[in-house]
Amino acid sequence: MIVARVLRARGNKGEVAAELLTDFPERLTQLREVFLAVPNSAAAPRAVAVQSCWLSKNHAGQAVFHFGNVASIADAEKFRGMEILLPIGQRVTLPAGQYFVSDLVGCAVFEKSSPETPLGAVSDVQFPGENVAGTPVLEVSTAGGELLVPLAEDICTRIDVANHRIEVVLPDGLRDLNRPE
Repeated sequence: MIVARVLRARGNKGEVAAELLTDFPERLTQLREVFLAVPNSAAAPRAVAVQSCWLSKNHAGQAVFHFGNVASIADAEKFRGMEILLPIGQRVTLPAGQYFVSDLVGCAVFEKSSPETPLGAVSDVQFPGENVAGTPVLEVSTAGGELLVPLAEDICTRIDVANHRIEVVLPDGLRDLNRPE
């Protein structure tokens, strides 16, 4: 599970600035070990000790990590672009009705009226912009193209991430919104 991405070296003691990719950044300050991975690489992530981590007061949405055995700008630069990961078992437990995007992507979507025939599968989740109210939207890949389904309780009536299944009741006309003319 990706929690941050290294942006650049920061300071002269080997720290790195990282973009936060988690809704729970406070817990990163307590970590003693993380895993680092090169994006889109087949290489396995490697464990790295964390000497310290703090949330940046000057740059919103960033944290500063100081990894073990890293003492210079040159050493820190080697981490540029790497993803900072935690094992899935260490992720936060969400309240009922909230889901991790990684749990929703890949779920089969079924209409409640045809529970045996899937409409398609969730390929991604769109979120409203910062300071913009709205409901997240599921991007569902179907045989007829992409279908956008609001992630609302009255539409997504049952979400079973353990079985990778979402049941929906589509409002009239929703299917036609994305069809090319």
